[in-house]
Amino acid sequence: MTIRHSDLTGSKPGLNPLTLYGVELSSRMLLGTARYPSPQIMADAVAAAKCELVTVSLRREQARGQVGNRFLELIMDLDVRVLPNTAGCNTARDAITTAQMARELFDSDWIKLEVIANDDTLQPDLFGLVEAAEVLARDGFKVFPYTTEDLGAAERLVAAGCEVLMPWGAPIGTGQGLNNRAALKAMRAYFPDTPLVVDAGIGAPSHAAAAMELGFDAVLLNTAIAKAGDPVTMARSFAEAIHAARAAYESGLMAPRDMATPSTPVFGTPFVDEDPTS
Repeated sequence: MTIRHSDLTGSKPGLNPLTLYGVELSSRMLLGTARYPSPQIMADAVAAAKCELVTVSLRREQARGQVGNRFLELIMDLDVRVLPNTAGCNTARDAITTAQMARELFDSDWIKLEVIANDDTLQPDLFGLVEAAEVLARDGFKVFPYTTEDLGAAERLVAAGCEVLMPWGAPIGTGQGLNNRAALKAMRAYFPDTPLVVDAGIGAPSHAAAAMELGFDAVLLNTAIAKAGDPVTMARSFAEAIHAARAAYESGLMAPRDMATPSTPVFGTPFVDEDPTS
């Protein structure tokens, strides 16, 4: 059988679609739009990954003076769904205000909710996160909360109306991968029917594949692609790794064993008597 390179990239028949708030996406790779060398490289990376959902930080783009018709046209030209986020917010109040502004600007009730507790680790403020999620969900937002692996906070977020959880793999921009695999695995088992997206800390395609093999539904990336030597090729590499790992997970990965098991059955194997006189 001949396998074409195109068969290994993007969506492929046989895989279950990713469903977020009732919207089906064939790609399980979400991309951030910040820190690319140029707008064209960012657009090419999105196309190479066959990504269908990108995030946009309203506050950070405002700080750079980039929010305006030109920036909006660039994002809309990508022909993908936009997920505005509240990156840079340190209080629930700021995050709520930013989300409301984003809804008006992007005409969308989807919001990636970030409330940051610490500027060095960029760890989520779980108390502020839950507070903001409760307010925004009541106001009709479809909230995508950037959180940790804390199961108590996750339960509060789901109770508030969040239909998706986005736990970090490691601190934002570190490229460390999955720092707490055991906790992420427990989260997957605890919320079997909730879409889970690993968000932050992914630095290599193998990290993304590891998340997918744990049963996570998608991975959100930015720095690992935007700051690569060749962002377009890196985006394609991540897409292939995510697709392959999800296909493996859906196919049924073998469970680890404590003892070796022969791949060739012993039953029916011919034995030769080494003593010719017997």
